[in-house]
Amino acid sequence: MIVRALCLAAVLVVALAVPAAAHNVTAGADLRIAQTIAGAEVTVVIKGTSRVPGPLRIGVIAYQPVSGLPVGLEVRSVEDGRAVTGTAQAAADPQYVQVRVERTGPHELKLSAGGEVAVVPFRVLVERGSMGDFLIYGGLFLAALLLVGGLLTGATARPGRAMALAAGAAAGVTVAAMVIVFEPRLPPPAPDGAAPSAATPAAGGRPYAQARVETVPARPGAGEEFTLRLDLVDGSTGRPVDDLTVHHEALAHVVVTSEDGRYFRHVHPLRTSPGRLEVRLRADRPGRYLVHAELEREDSGGQLVAAGFEAGSEAGSEAGDETSRADVTEVGTDIVPRLQPAAPVAGRPTTIELDVPAGVRPWLGMTGHLLVRSQDGAFLGHVHEMGTPGSRLRFTFSFPAPGRYLAWVQYATGDRIVTAPFTVDVTPAAEAGR
Repeated sequence: MIVRALCLAAVLVVALAVPAAAHNVTAGADLRIAQTIAGAEVTVVIKGTSRVPGPLRIGVIAYQPVSGLPVGLEVRSVEDGRAVTGTAQAAADPQYVQVRVERTGPHELKLSAGGEVAVVPFRVLVERGSMGDFLIYGGLFLAALLLVGGLLTGATARPGRAMALAAGAAAGVTVAAMVIVFEPRLPPPAPDGAAPSAATPAAGGRPYAQARVETVPARPGAGEEFTLRLDLVDGSTGRPVDDLTVHHEALAHVVVTSEDGRYFRHVHPLRTSPGRLEVRLRADRPGRYLVHAELEREDSGGQLVAAGFEAGSEAGSEAGDETSRADVTEVGTDIVPRLQPAAPVAGRPTTIELDVPAGVRPWLGMTGHLLVRSQDGAFLGHVHEMGTPGSRLRFTFSFPAPGRYLAWVQYATGDRIVTAPFTVDVTPAAEAGR
């Protein structure tokens, strides 16, 4: 009896040991997605839920001063089309709106504010009980029953049956003990509502998306509001790419700079339809602008898309309007970073440190961001703060080649995103060794 129980336990352990998926989804975790909407930089937070049907809580965190910006919410199940609505107020410390969801699986959250609409895909996930828990509690319960039965049988002078029941109780305890030992080594079961795993995943993962970047109108005037649009397609199928993963709390990070670097915007476009991302901006002067977009497909690597556009002469409003939709950050002109070494060398790590006021809070999952662009715009780098305690930010970055670089440090404090621009001259490695 004991031998059979041990064999059964071994078979169950092997059967449960399935390979882990490439992208594990955690049920109950909050989903945070940055959006640049109605001229504001916000982060939408969808709180994890523990049961379905049940409540789903949604809040909108503002990272710049807004006067009670209302954001319309609509949560719709992709599978049955059922939708619920609500309204959230964007604020530095928002009140969460509660809506009711009836099922797990794919949903869409539609955001409406300032005449703009974004549709964010997400999944309602609920943790599923594991087979290991069933075996542990079932084995212990069975062992308790058999042990009591063995004691009662022994008391009635039937030692053979009592021994058999005791052996069964020992087997139940053995199965439970083996599952307790081996279960932490096994991958957790997929939560209810998770996407089905591909039977035959593509070798090497999915290809990079092909991107078309354009502005509407095609040549915006300085001071004129325009739409920056990214259309993403799969090069092998020609279909829209609608499988972007949330990385650093956004579907895509877009950096727009003028050639001289005096204009800088780090924004998070709205998904307006499958494969299409859009954000509204204003160019503050005529000339050439550079666009760099960071994005990542599911089961693929991160990629950087580069493009550019021309802005014409002033049209419709005065250039450089400080109240324009584009101005979602505050420039910290009095912030001077410290570099070590003071004269950075190409290909070698440089430490960049700067003091910041108290009260810095995480933005995009990090305390601070460093964005670096070569003067000609051919290179863009993006690294994060190293987790330095106290009122300072510290980054490590290796400049790839000699020359002049434009750099911006960004962090959030209170209800404002601060941008600190500076330039760095990088020397060749050969000169540094002299």
